Amino acid sequence: MRIAVGSDERHAPLRANLVELLDRLGQEVVEISGEADQEDTGPDCPPTDVAEQVAQLVGNQEVERGILVCGSDLGGCIVANKIPGVRAAPCHDDLTAELSRRHNDLNVLCLCGDMHAEKLIDRLVEIWLTTPFEAGRHARRLRKVTAFEQRREQPADQATSPAS
Repeated sequence: MRIAVGSDERHAPLRANLVELLDRLGQEVVEISGEADQEDTGPDCPPTDVAEQVAQLVGNQEVERGILVCGSDLGGCIVANKIPGVRAAPCHDDLTAELSRRHNDLNVLCLCGDMHAEKLIDRLVEIWLTTPFEAGRHARRLRKVTAFEQRREQPADQATSPAS
């Protein structure tokens, strides 16, 4: 599987650990950091820029999944969910990591670099990688999410509006 892993520079050590873990698990990794070719780079690169890059790779189907690490795991999640085709959520324990895949086919995992130990992060990633999507009744919900995204993507001139 091809997985994009991104973090701000403050969480570069956790990102490096994740890259090593994914390599050991036989995954192909695309690493995204705050040092990309853009105006905001380096240690002060906003985590939202990294989240957008990872989410775009997932949304464009250039990678199958993405993992984001930031301080709270919330900002990156908000940004990632703005990209069509992305289903991002924070996972804080074994159950949320499992259900995020089993029921929601989560394709971007958001991790809290400031509050989770490296060992917990590794366990959450392994659970998230190995848990299959259950489909069934959950697939129907995801079809509705996709339909909602497609309606939201329509240009304003294509939307139905009352005649002026």
